[in-house]
Amino acid sequence: MKYKKLGQTSMEVSSIVFGGWQAGKESWVGIDDDAQIAAHRAALDAGVTTFDTAEEYGAGHSERILTKALAGERGRIVIATKVSWNNLRRAKVIEACERSLRNLATDRIDLYQIHWPAGSFGSEPVPIEETMGALLELQAQGKIRAIGVSNFNRSQLEAACRVGRVDSLQPCYSLFFRKAADDTLSYCEENGITVLAYSPLAQGLLTGKFGRGHVFAEGDNRADNRLFKGEVFEEALRALDELRPIAAKNGLSLVNLALAWLVAQKNVCAVVGARDAAQAAENTRAGDVSLDVQDLAEMDRIGRVVSDALPPGLMWDW
Repeated sequence: MKYKKLGQTSMEVSSIVFGGWQAGKESWVGIDDDAQIAAHRAALDAGVTTFDTAEEYGAGHSERILTKALAGERGRIVIATKVSWNNLRRAKVIEACERSLRNLATDRIDLYQIHWPAGSFGSEPVPIEETMGALLELQAQGKIRAIGVSNFNRSQLEAACRVGRVDSLQPCYSLFFRKAADDTLSYCEENGITVLAYSPLAQGLLTGKFGRGHVFAEGDNRADNRLFKGEVFEEALRALDELRPIAAKNGLSLVNLALAWLVAQKNVCAVVGARDAAQAAENTRAGDVSLDVQDLAEMDRIGRVVSDALPPGLMWDW
């Protein structure tokens, strides 16, 4: 496993980060708590040190699963969690942090992130100065070690940075989806901000396991994913056929090829969830893969065709 510096902090994060969205169960189907606990453990055993969750994932369920899974391992791990877009007033930020500290059974959160900008999904508009001010207070008290933001565009990121130091950005970013990251990556590199790419497998599309006619179960958020629909999906299937020879040449699965493309980038880590221990262990292989420049460039070209086929906006029809 390769490790990267987290922003301008003294902390290091694993290039493969375990993602806790699925562990919260909400917006997913067929998720088992015991399997999630085993997946967390398998990731840790394979060299993953960084675990990302959020209060929004099952109203804290994901945070509590992380605690159960990694009890006794606090000194070995970096915990990243998020405050919801509904809790960005100063008092609510502080309450949310205290709640997450209890869920995580810890006295400090290593990376505390704003999950979505204020105003998202009809939430209350809150000045970034107020939210960042609360985060800086918590940081001064030692309750959080670093501040991050998620789903911010460049102007929103710049506004947050004008108030205080931001050490990470978590955008939706993969070979097949670049919309959210294209306008922020250069700013992050120039300002020492680590990029934690979520949905790095385009919610499973880059595994190559989904064919024409697949129907997601009711309650599965992927039913709203625009990459699985119409001509964009056909474009993705063609792209997967082009990626398979590159994966075979490097002795990799499509999963690890896609993840390796992300972590080959200087300041980028991949946040990837898993349904069970075997999947978690497989995902970690990408943390120690080196692809040559020609393969990386060809993958970039192939993937961008899919991303460019999408209209502006989120990966989902939300």
